[in-house]
Amino acid sequence: MQNQKTALLVMDLQNGIVSRFAENTAVLHPFQKAVEAARQNDIPVIFVRVGFSEGYPEVSLQNKVFSAISQYGGMTVSDSTTQIHESVQPKPNEPVVTKYRVSAFAGSNLEVILRSQQIDTLVLCGIATSGVVLSTLREAADKDFSITVLSDACLDVDAEVHRVLIEKVFPRQADVKTVDTWIGLLK
Repeated sequence: MQNQKTALLVMDLQNGIVSRFAENTAVLHPFQKAVEAARQNDIPVIFVRVGFSEGYPEVSLQNKVFSAISQYGGMTVSDSTTQIHESVQPKPNEPVVTKYRVSAFAGSNLEVILRSQQIDTLVLCGIATSGVVLSTLREAADKDFSITVLSDACLDVDAEVHRVLIEKVFPRQADVKTVDTWIGLLK
């Protein structure tokens, strides 16, 4: 693995999403461990969040997930719910990419950043396994990136959906490893 061509994507670890798992802060430890290992090994860390402009011009009424947000408010780029969670706080030189749909690529400058840095390998972690991780993995595979998914640094409200994705779906397009296994390969 060539570290200069690899990036860690930390996806949707933002206050409004992490709060769904807040009663058990131990679930955030694998994310913290992955971020620290990437930093120690000079692997760029890119944070991805979902957020919208005031007035929600990016939200279609036909989008079941996001149209509800636009009706109830919140989730704007300046709202506290869209800020990266303090447990994995970005350093000043680490980009925070804002997306407007489920995939990290949707409406964001992620691909421009990756191509500019000549990154061809992505290490994915995020919340939710069935949301941002699945959508980003599929799009990244279509864009010919090599992909690793950190199985214990992905969370989903549905444990069975998480298991099926990690064990049966993701291995078709990505290497699936625990954070510790991935860290072991960096040394």
